[in-house]
Amino acid sequence: MKLSEIKSPVSSLPGVGPAASALFSKLNIFTVADILSFYPRDYEDRRRHIPILDFEKAKVHTAATVTAHEWFGYGKMRTLKLIISDGTASAALICFNRAFLEKSLPVGCIIVVTGTFTVKYGQIQSTAFDVTKLAESGALSDFENMPLPDSGIVPVYPLTEGLTQKQVRKTVAAAISQYDRGIETELPAHIIEKRELLPKTQAIKFIHQPETPQELQKARQTLIYEELFNFQSTIALRAYRHKGAVPDARLDEPEQTPSFQNVQNTAQKPDADETAHFVKTLSPSQKQLYDRLTFMLTPDQRAVILQMNADIDRGYVERNELLTKGNGARKTPFTMQRLLQGDVGSGKTLVAFFACLRVKDWSGQCAVMAPTEILARQHAENAARLLEPLGIRTAFLTGNVKASGRTQLLKALKAGEIDIVIGTHALFSKQVVYKDLQLAVIDEQHRFGVIQRQSIIDKGRHTEEQPSVSFEPHLLMMSATPIPQTLALTAFGDLDISTIRTMPAGRKPIKTYLVKQGNEQNAYEAVRRELKAGRQAYFVYPAIDSENITQELKSAEEAFENLSKNVFPEYRCALLHSKIPEEEQLRALQEFRAGKVQILAATTVIEVGVDVPNATCIVIEQADRFGLAQLHQLRGRTGRGAEQSFCFLIYSSKITETGIERMKVMRQNTDGFAIAQYDLKLRGPGEITGTAQAGNLTLGIADIVRDHDILVQARTDAFDYIRTKVAP
Repeated sequence: MKLSEIKSPVSSLPGVGPAASALFSKLNIFTVADILSFYPRDYEDRRRHIPILDFEKAKVHTAATVTAHEWFGYGKMRTLKLIISDGTASAALICFNRAFLEKSLPVGCIIVVTGTFTVKYGQIQSTAFDVTKLAESGALSDFENMPLPDSGIVPVYPLTEGLTQKQVRKTVAAAISQYDRGIETELPAHIIEKRELLPKTQAIKFIHQPETPQELQKARQTLIYEELFNFQSTIALRAYRHKGAVPDARLDEPEQTPSFQNVQNTAQKPDADETAHFVKTLSPSQKQLYDRLTFMLTPDQRAVILQMNADIDRGYVERNELLTKGNGARKTPFTMQRLLQGDVGSGKTLVAFFACLRVKDWSGQCAVMAPTEILARQHAENAARLLEPLGIRTAFLTGNVKASGRTQLLKALKAGEIDIVIGTHALFSKQVVYKDLQLAVIDEQHRFGVIQRQSIIDKGRHTEEQPSVSFEPHLLMMSATPIPQTLALTAFGDLDISTIRTMPAGRKPIKTYLVKQGNEQNAYEAVRRELKAGRQAYFVYPAIDSENITQELKSAEEAFENLSKNVFPEYRCALLHSKIPEEEQLRALQEFRAGKVQILAATTVIEVGVDVPNATCIVIEQADRFGLAQLHQLRGRTGRGAEQSFCFLIYSSKITETGIERMKVMRQNTDGFAIAQYDLKLRGPGEITGTAQAGNLTLGIADIVRDHDILVQARTDAFDYIRTKVAP
C-alpha cells in the first residue's frame, strides 16, 4: 500500500499510550503514516568514541563511571549534579528537572553519555546530554571492547515539551518494523531507474536508521525527488486544465504567451514604430484610456498589456467555438491565469485596468479584489477617476456598504449594469451574483488563501448564454512583493508569469539610512527639514498600544502622543491603526492626502493602499522586527512623487547578526526583486501557500533553494510524464 494509506493510529504502536499519543498530536502526528513521514531535522555522528577530554573538539560520546551525587540550590529548587569520569577527565552532568536520575544512576554505575560540554565555574559540565545505564557496577576497562549503545548515525527529531528523542526514535523503529516492507513505491519504474533512486521501503528505513552516510544521502535524494516530482505533477495538471497543454518545464525564464512571443522585443524597436504597433492592438476602450494618459507607459507595462490581450482574445475565441460548435470544440476553453509581479509603484493597477477594459469590450464583467478596505477604496477611486469618464460603469463593494446601497448595487451587478466591481472579500459572498463575470483580478494575492481565490472564480463559472455550460473566468493575480524566480516558477508553475521591472519616469530611488536606537534625534531632524519644505512624513511602529506588548515593542499610540506633544508640536499629527473605527481611519487618510495632516503615525496598516506623492519621509521604528518584504512595502509609501524621498530604519541596540545583515540589505538595495532574493537566502522559502491543493502546502523534506538541481530534474520528469498521460 501507499504510505499515505496507512491509517492505523500511532497509538497502535508499542509504547505509545494516551499520554504519548497526545504529545505526538502536538506535532501533527496521528497515524503510522505520519510518524514514518516525520523526517529527522538533523543527525549526530556517534560512530566514534569521543572522550570527555576532547569535549572542545566534538560532541562527547563515551562510557563513564558515576563517581558522586551532588546537589545545589535550596528546598524544592534543588538540582542534582552527577559527577562522572571516563578515565580521561572528570565532568558534571547538571540534571535540571531530572532528580529521578539519583536513584536510576547510583554512584558506581557505568553509563554511556552523549552531550555537549563546556567549562563553567572552573568545571567541565553539561546541561544537554543523553545518558544510558550500561551496568550497576564494574570497571570501565570491562567495556573497552564493547560497542556503545546509541552509536552510529543517530537521527535528531523536532520535539514538543514532554517528548524525548529516545521516545520518538523508539516509536519510529516500531513503525518501521511493522510496516516498511509493505510500502509501495509510487514513482514510475522508469524514473526510479533513470534517476537511480531507492524503492520507497528502503528510503524510509535509511532516512530514519542510516548505517552509513551513503545510505542517508541516497534516502534524502529519493524522498526529496519524490516530493518535488509529486508537487510538479500537480502543477503540470493544473496548467493543462486551463492552457490545454503542459507548458515547458524550464526554470530559467517565465514562459511567454504563445500567440505573442515577440512582445519582449518590441521595446527594442524605434519609439514611433513600437507605439504604433502597441496602439494598433488596443481595443476601443483601451485606446480611449491610453489617449487620456498624461504619461507614457513603461516598456514592461506595454509588454504585459499585450500578453494579457493575447490571452483574453484567445479565451474568447475558444469560448465562442464551444458555444457555437458544442462538442466539436475543446471542452475546456483557454483562460488566462497570470501572476503579475512588480515592485512597489511600478504601475500594476493601471495594467490591470487595461485588462478589465479588454474584457469589457468583449461584453464581460470584471471583479477587482483587494485584501483591505483601504486598498480596495484606493483602487475604486482610481477607477472612478480614470474609467468613468470613458463610460465604464464601476462600483465599490465591501462588508461595510450600507444595506440600502448594497441592495441596489447587487441588483445592478446581477443585471449586468456594472462593468467593474471593486472590493474586498465581499465580492464572493453568497448574496453576490454576477451576470457574466469573465475576469477576476486579485491584488496582493499572497494575502488570500486558495479557497478564497477559488470562491471568486466560482462566481463566474456559469453564464446566462448557456447555464449548463461551465466556464472559468480569466484570473489575474498581482503582487507588489516580488517572488524570486525559482520560487515563483515552482509554486506558480501553472501560471504565466509577467514581471514589471521598469519604473515610471521621474521617480528617484529612495535614500535609506540606518539609525541605532538611541540616536533617533538624527532621523527626527532630517524629517523636520522635509516638513519645513512643505512635505509630509510617516512614522511606523510594530504594535498598536502598550497592552500585552512583549520584548519592549514600541506602540503607535504612545509614539503618537510623544510625536504630537514633544517632538513635532508645531505640526499636525494623525494616528492610524486597525482598532480605530473605519470612519476615523478614512478621515485621517483623507486629511493626510489633502495635506491637512503633516505626520501620520501608524502600524503596518499603511503597508498597502496608501499613496501620497507629497510624503517624502518614512521612519520605521524597531525595523529589525519586520521582514524584508514588509520593510520594502512600507518604504514604498514614499518615493511616489518627483521629490527625493528618505527612509530611516531605526534598529534595536540588541540586534542579532542576521538582523544586521537584513538592515544592510535594505540600505544597499531599492530593487524589490534583489531584496526578495536576499530574503530567500537568509530565511529560506518558508511556507509555499497552497496553489497546488486546498489548504497550505509545506514541503516536508525538500528545500527549493538547497535542492535546486533535484527540482530541475523532478520538474522536467514530472512535466514529461503528465504530458504523456494527457496526450490524445
